[in-house]
Amino acid sequence: PSVPRHTNRLINEKSPYLLQHAHNPVDWYPWGQEAFDKAKTENKLIFLSVGYSTCHWCHVMEEESFKNKEIGEIMNEHFVCIKVDREERPDVDKVYMTFVQATSGGGGWPMSVWLTPDLKPFAGGTYFPPEDGVHRVGFRTVLLRIAEQWKENKDALLESSQRILEALRHTSEIRVQGQESPPPPKEVMDTCFQQLSRSYDEDYGGFSKSPKFPTPVNLNFLFTYWALRRTTPEGARALQMALHTLKMMAHGGIHDHIGQGFHRYSTDQHWHVPHFEKMLYDQGQLAATYSRAFQISGDEFFADVVRDILLYVSRDLSDQAGGFYSAEDADSYPTTTSREKREGAFCVWTAEELRALLPDPVEGATEGTTLGDVFMHHYGVEEAGNVDPMKDPHQELKGKNVLIARCSPELTAARFGLEPGRLSALLQECQQRLSSARAQRPRPHLDTKMLAAWNGLMISGFAQAGAALAEQGYVSRAAQAAAFLRAHLFDPESGRLLRSCYRGKDNSVEQSAVPIQGFLEDYVFVIQALFDLYEASLEQGWLEWALHLQHMQDKLFWDPKGFAYFSTEAGDPSLLLRLKDDQDGAEPTPNSVTVTNLLRAACYSGHMDWVEKAGKILAAFSERLQKIPITLPEMARATAVFHQTLKQVVICGDPQGEDTKEMLHCVRSVFSPNKVLMVADGDSAGFLYRQLPFLSSLERKDGKATAYVCSNFTCSLPVTSVQELRGMLSP
Repeated sequence: PSVPRHTNRLINEKSPYLLQHAHNPVDWYPWGQEAFDKAKTENKLIFLSVGYSTCHWCHVMEEESFKNKEIGEIMNEHFVCIKVDREERPDVDKVYMTFVQATSGGGGWPMSVWLTPDLKPFAGGTYFPPEDGVHRVGFRTVLLRIAEQWKENKDALLESSQRILEALRHTSEIRVQGQESPPPPKEVMDTCFQQLSRSYDEDYGGFSKSPKFPTPVNLNFLFTYWALRRTTPEGARALQMALHTLKMMAHGGIHDHIGQGFHRYSTDQHWHVPHFEKMLYDQGQLAATYSRAFQISGDEFFADVVRDILLYVSRDLSDQAGGFYSAEDADSYPTTTSREKREGAFCVWTAEELRALLPDPVEGATEGTTLGDVFMHHYGVEEAGNVDPMKDPHQELKGKNVLIARCSPELTAARFGLEPGRLSALLQECQQRLSSARAQRPRPHLDTKMLAAWNGLMISGFAQAGAALAEQGYVSRAAQAAAFLRAHLFDPESGRLLRSCYRGKDNSVEQSAVPIQGFLEDYVFVIQALFDLYEASLEQGWLEWALHLQHMQDKLFWDPKGFAYFSTEAGDPSLLLRLKDDQDGAEPTPNSVTVTNLLRAACYSGHMDWVEKAGKILAAFSERLQKIPITLPEMARATAVFHQTLKQVVICGDPQGEDTKEMLHCVRSVFSPNKVLMVADGDSAGFLYRQLPFLSSLERKDGKATAYVCSNFTCSLPVTSVQELRGMLSP
């Protein structure tokens, strides 16, 4: 490669996204004091650009504007330019995204915001084309206009930015309003179900026409709603909505039928043409959700999807030290000689390519049938490509096919005169062949940043899958990743989590010069993961660490005045707002998940003040939960769990004994949203016995493994039969 003509300060950063911009002609600074001081000293405005390394439109804006020498000169002359990786600094992203959404009615990445030297926003948007067009003002024009305004109307701009900040402070505040009790669960659950039911797509599943996101939070809500209302028509509909959505997603092009795993979202109603990036947080949550679908339905189809996701993550998103990488890009070079990246190039096929790779005649099928015929029919391949031009504005997918399972195995088998079992083997052979062919293509960029929060979601995925599918290998992988977090994203001296670490040279694990401290989401998702891992592995060390982190979370983030947790800790002067997220999106909002975490923590420790805290969070969000619970389905779900009271399922027995294992398998195979599992193994010096003295009074009956189902530390009569235990587990 030729020597780059420009190098800026981002060359010293660890984030893959910041390093992508290290050779722009723009004099980029990372977020920090050096940039803030320069803006104040030179009395310059700040241009803040926020994105992430697998963001398609971020790449487009870089190619068009940030690599343009003339635009770079305008930026350097009039502004102090700061680049932020939103995955590394969700705190900075959230403050300014709140501003962009409030002032423009929309948001997204890349996010472009102009700030006064004291960091107050006054203008912003997302992607800007470089030059003026018919419908949009170009980036060059915007830069020059804003620079002119700063010269001519500085006082008015400063005044306006102060007013905007005050308004944002006021509108973004979430606190208890007078009434201090959690909202009524039945009303919240029913309203949330009705709102989801109205937005549900009866044909293709999912909850909008397009674009369509996987939204595991909606599906998990529906599973809990079904579990609590399983004998009602509404309960039956909730389950049907969730399972149908999961099936349609797995058949769709959003699911990578050759390389496994799920893409970020579908651009159409049919789950067909995806936005091709793959995010770790989706894989973690979907592995857990498909595991629950398997627990509930017993249908191996869902278990196979779980295995598919975890194969992808183990192969393509795993660091050899045990952590998980963040994402794979949507764009890649179509061939090794291509000069330009294209979206989806790694994943799509022409009919001609498939025919050439799958020419073999199929024995026993209708005469003249080749492997290619069977595969192309099953996956909806068309000669001219199967992508609707309306979904391909840049013509990047012209003539290409995105694989989507168009037929049931039975229909495809019947079409070619095959046995369904034989079809499955043929399709598998085709997939392996195409996988080998795809391995010759240039791979998309891999973001090798490792984030505590997303690693937490993925550990939960592996742990829950290991428990539900009785696959010990998945539990071991979850434990390996948790040990990685402890080694690389936890500071034992301060007892605090760190946000991120990075794959360095020679595959070492590196940390930035000044490590980024963990945010609320890091604590919440890691604590959830450690509880899930304890229930799957019964290693009490994970439980002990989870309770330590919960105490630390309380200390750093709890709002004693308005209740609930702030997303960031106090004391960072560069953050203008301390916010509480109020919407479950691609990931659930941390306050939603922490309600269940607190209830679990109380069950494992006996600290009932955690139950009180959970109630206070629900009280703080009460108005939203009663009016528009569809924006907080995970918290709506937690409202029901809070009022139901968690069941403590205690198994007294030797964890290695067959009778204990049988009982554990029973507990893990049943979907019960309001239980915690623990094993009383008789070790009175162990961590659990020290936390919960009542365990000492529980004993085995007739020398057999014995189960007790307890509520608020009061226990049922002992049971030794698996059938009896199963009956006691339903909500």
